Amino acid sequence: QVQLVESGGGLVQAGGSLRLSCAASGSIFSIMGWYRQAPGKQRELVASVTGGGSTNYADSVKGRFTISTNNAKNTVYLQMNSLKPEDTAVYYCTAKTLRAYTYWGQGTQVTVSS
Repeated sequence: QVQLVESGGGLVQAGGSLRLSCAASGSIFSIMGWYRQAPGKQRELVASVTGGGSTNYADSVKGRFTISTNNAKNTVYLQMNSLKPEDTAVYYCTAKTLRAYTYWGQGTQVTVSS
């Protein structure tokens, strides 16, 4: 049984930092990442990382966010610095198997106040 357990969301002032964590279990994953969805907007990819260490970031977060994994490749982190009000969204952890079957966390709210 695959489970993705997220933590680290919350309320922070603009310019502050948050660190999101997602612990994945029940399978071997080829890629892990984070999506976000703000009210009135479509869900978008924030960052992803492969087992080989290749990373991808949305242009809006480059230079501010950093994605990483633990050595076992079963936990993914998103370090978010210099947060802006436009970063406010529900953040979803995602993980894919080698067959590219996607699993999702339930989401964690990140709210950035001005």
